[in-house]
Amino acid sequence: MRDDSNRLLELRNKVQAEELLDLAKKRGIEDVEVYEVRSHSKPISFEANRLKQIESSQGGGVALRLWRNGCPGLAVAYGDFDGNDLVDKALAISALNDAETPLLNGENRLVFPEKDIDVDINSLIEKGQGAIALLRETHPDIICNLDLEWETETSTLINSRGLYCHHSDTTFSASVGVEWVREDDFLGIYDGIYDNETLNLDKIIKNIQQRLRWAENQGIVKPRPLPVLFTPNAVVSLWETVSDALNGKRIVDKSSPWHDSHGKEVMASCLTISQNPHLKPYDCPFDDEGALTQHYKLIDGGKISNFYCDQKNANKLGINNTGNGFRPSLGSYPSPSLVNFVVGGGNTSFDKLIENIEYGLMVDQFLGNDADISGDFSLNVDLGYLVEKGEVMGRVKDTMISGNIYQLLQRVRDLGNDNIWSGSCYTPSMVIDGVSVTN
Repeated sequence: MRDDSNRLLELRNKVQAEELLDLAKKRGIEDVEVYEVRSHSKPISFEANRLKQIESSQGGGVALRLWRNGCPGLAVAYGDFDGNDLVDKALAISALNDAETPLLNGENRLVFPEKDIDVDINSLIEKGQGAIALLRETHPDIICNLDLEWETETSTLINSRGLYCHHSDTTFSASVGVEWVREDDFLGIYDGIYDNETLNLDKIIKNIQQRLRWAENQGIVKPRPLPVLFTPNAVVSLWETVSDALNGKRIVDKSSPWHDSHGKEVMASCLTISQNPHLKPYDCPFDDEGALTQHYKLIDGGKISNFYCDQKNANKLGINNTGNGFRPSLGSYPSPSLVNFVVGGGNTSFDKLIENIEYGLMVDQFLGNDADISGDFSLNVDLGYLVEKGEVMGRVKDTMISGNIYQLLQRVRDLGNDNIWSGSCYTPSMVIDGVSVTN
């Protein structure tokens, strides 16, 4: 639980943001915005099966955005800073930019306080040690690396038109990497979890143990078009391109292949994709422009329902703002970004998806991701398995799949009922027919 010193620090930061806003207004600037982020984390690292380090860190920064005579300027500060200096820097940037219409939300007051959660570092350490012991119980030769972290983050957004947005969030996260070296063969398996309430490593342990068992034997896949089962870890590589193609900025500049496809069918009718900003643990009540985030469909039965936008691109498209204006970093202007990319699941269990494949490939990890907005890709399979007559026969090596993502999504055979989080994408496994496989 946060102590009194942390609460006083947050109060000081709140005052600091309001003082900075007042400083800019006193300089005759009518349109001003202050965005502040503060965080406190306690990471724990295990390396090569052993506890390596325990840390505690605090950080954050503030971004001042203003418009003088309609010309925007943005300046960022970390740690202690002089408010007048920051205003001067923002004004200097403003003098270099062309005039635009300031896009500031009005008198919204959106306050989402934090739920205090106890953090017991010793308990987290015990969980980490227990997870490593269980993984090495069945495969004693593996090397485990494990990162655990408790973090609380507070975001505050205020502006000269009366906007006040405040959100605090506490999270637990874990990422596990397992390395297995056998003679000239190297295998790496990676998994992770992110949660608001607690840290349960049981599912990660089970998943890694299963993949280790599948990798005990080697399979050789025949190069040809095959049905491919993408696990949630792997299929997210396809969804990244889909997300990019639905970006309102891409629609405005017509760089998306779907820029004129609203209402048209662009993928298999079994696919429905939505944004749901209310799903934990990646819930987000408002964007970095102070607009409420929304739950809406992007793809409905294979047809495009909506594009996601920040305020600027929504205006250009002549549509309502979807509340998707986020900053990639403090020093960046808001741009369209999704909150919780959610793919509707099917009715088939993961085991049944495997059973229904006569001869094909299961992919769990890729090495890199070279797909771009065109949809063309050629990906090396980092962790994949040969499936024959409904059974996993063994791990494949030196295998690649290629094709076009938009075309593949028109050939979806089946969807699993096994939705899990892969980053902020909530997706099931998926079987696609006719994927080009080479080795």
